[in-house]
Amino acid sequence: MNVPIAKPNAAILLACVSFGLALATTGCLHPKVGPQSLPRDRELYSISLADSWKEQTLLNIVKLRYLDPPVYVDVGSIVASYTLTQGASVGGTINPSGTSPGGTALGGAVTFSNSPTITYTPLTGNAYIKGLTTPLPPTTVFATIQNGAPADSILLTSVQSINDLRNEQAGLDGIRPADPAFHRVRELLRTIQLSGTVRLYVKEDANKQQTTVLTFRSTGVPPDIEAEMVELRRLLHLNLGATEFKLVSAPLPSNDTEIAVMTRSIIGLLQNMAAEVEVPPEDVAQHRAVPGCEAGRTLSDIVPMIRIHSARTAPADSFVRVRYRDTWFWIADGDLASKRTFAQLMNLFTMTDTGAKENQPVVTIPSR
Repeated sequence: MNVPIAKPNAAILLACVSFGLALATTGCLHPKVGPQSLPRDRELYSISLADSWKEQTLLNIVKLRYLDPPVYVDVGSIVASYTLTQGASVGGTINPSGTSPGGTALGGAVTFSNSPTITYTPLTGNAYIKGLTTPLPPTTVFATIQNGAPADSILLTSVQSINDLRNEQAGLDGIRPADPAFHRVRELLRTIQLSGTVRLYVKEDANKQQTTVLTFRSTGVPPDIEAEMVELRRLLHLNLGATEFKLVSAPLPSNDTEIAVMTRSIIGLLQNMAAEVEVPPEDVAQHRAVPGCEAGRTLSDIVPMIRIHSARTAPADSFVRVRYRDTWFWIADGDLASKRTFAQLMNLFTMTDTGAKENQPVVTIPSR
């Protein structure tokens, strides 16, 4: 007598094989872990760090308008930790042939979690404060121009005076206008820069002392550029026949072949930009914020460095924005001039030697 043997349901076998293969390959092929995650994570963290740095810089500019001391917090390290948990279950009922069909049941779960640990370091210490308050080296400022940054914009933001021609300056009573000749020097130097007839280099004297020299080309110069070079020399009281001029950090030149430059510190740059933040009128009227270039105020003798808007509601489109004192402050994404000035500030900040980080507290926050 032949007894029929129950055969496994083909559907159950196929499901078990497929699910097993999928489960076995999940750990090594999951797109969120392993080498596959590197390009994505690097890009996303880079964007997040850049955005955070921009927001922190804008916040400190706004705070200075309210005489609130700026604070910088650096990201010390980021440790990304991934957890991938997976499980599966298969169940079924196999009935002899000729009876009612059997039932199948499949179950599975894959859980992924990302828990980065980020270390924040408040920037403090004597060396750091000294780096913020020490005027920028003139060589750094003019090297930035030599590398292609617009001379007129760099001089407006970073220089207090050049051969005793004063730039505009922010104070507790508002903004003091610049000497008219200072703005003309900016325009001339920008035109000469675009012509390629000016360059900066380091020269050694007989005593092996290094000197930074600004030189103007003397041959093959178009007549219109030559006329502007003569005008620039006259405004700065430079020797009309000289082609090389020593760059020094001083309020006044000692002779007619020196260019004496007084530069601003990073804090000085921030304070002068803060004066141009558009704050609510009532904040100025009630002495919460120092006077500056308020919205709707026309100052024909003030050349704006940057425009930072404000409103009670968040902007729809912005390059960078922050919320402070229940007010949104932002730089418009379509304002190329303000974006360029803001980027120049951040570049100068990175070029400034703020010294070693001394006895700084470290805050480590696991992100769950």
